Amino acid sequence: MPTIGHRRYVAALLPFDSEMKIDEQGYRRFIRHFADDPRFCEQGGLCVNPEAGEIFYLTREEKRRVLEIAMEEAHGKLPIISGTWALTTDEMVETARDCKALGVDGIFVTPPGGAQDVTSCWDADMYPEIWGDTIKAQDRAVDLPIVTHPVSGSDFPFYPGLPVQATVALCREIPNIVGWKMTYMYDGYKIVANALRQMDRPVAVMGALASRFHEYRANELFDGTLSGFWNFARDPMLDHLAAWDRGDYPAASAVWKSGLVKLHEYVADMGRLHIRYKTATWLAGLIPSPFMRAPMPKPKRAEVDTLYTLLKGAGIPTIDRSELDLVP
Repeated sequence: MPTIGHRRYVAALLPFDSEMKIDEQGYRRFIRHFADDPRFCEQGGLCVNPEAGEIFYLTREEKRRVLEIAMEEAHGKLPIISGTWALTTDEMVETARDCKALGVDGIFVTPPGGAQDVTSCWDADMYPEIWGDTIKAQDRAVDLPIVTHPVSGSDFPFYPGLPVQATVALCREIPNIVGWKMTYMYDGYKIVANALRQMDRPVAVMGALASRFHEYRANELFDGTLSGFWNFARDPMLDHLAAWDRGDYPAASAVWKSGLVKLHEYVADMGRLHIRYKTATWLAGLIPSPFMRAPMPKPKRAEVDTLYTLLKGAGIPTIDRSELDLVP
């Protein structure tokens, strides 16, 4: 069986109802879309309360409830890791304890939010402890495998992830880090992945931007995934990676060029990424609405129309065109 970092996790988004409350029944159906699929269960996993699941706009109680539902629907079928982000370190620790109490297989940690000192102006290489201290506090509290979500104000080539020096330092200091989500663009990805490969213990390279999965597989810099692209493109992504797994490059290339790469490249706009995740998932008929909690903006009608066409082109079933008028 694949280890945590070598599995293919979906960064699961979260549907809301018309009053922007958690749509519990819609979420249950969405989780079963993955948990009831035998192919996905072979190597897949579920990341609950990630950025794609709007963790930044959930209360601690809501995060716990979302995780309870996911555990009820999927645990035992899929390994589950869960996000712990909160505005303070104390609440991150308490959220991590909530996760452990509910029986997760690991936690998913994100750098702190708030003041510029710890966000946009943070020099991660000079001060890795700004994130490291929050991870260590959670690690002491729960002692579970850890997968990271590295984001910082780093310059090219590491934007929007963590620079390589800080990455290696944190992995050396915190042995429970077993997977590193590769939030980087192509050049930064290769640098960080190769640095992780040179460590004296395994830290899995977990692909995030599915628009580059074909290249990462070709370069053998790919162990697992933690990606929001699974939300709307489960089946063609399974087809693509299965072809790579069996060494059938022509088949992998055929799936990739069939419309999948065009869809992923359009979604992979860093300023609209999570909006397009949710819109595409709605268009695929998997959730009842594309809307996110404010201050996340609504999708533009041009995005809806483009995503609808691209989903069709990739062979992904969609809702009826008449339903697109939900977005004016």
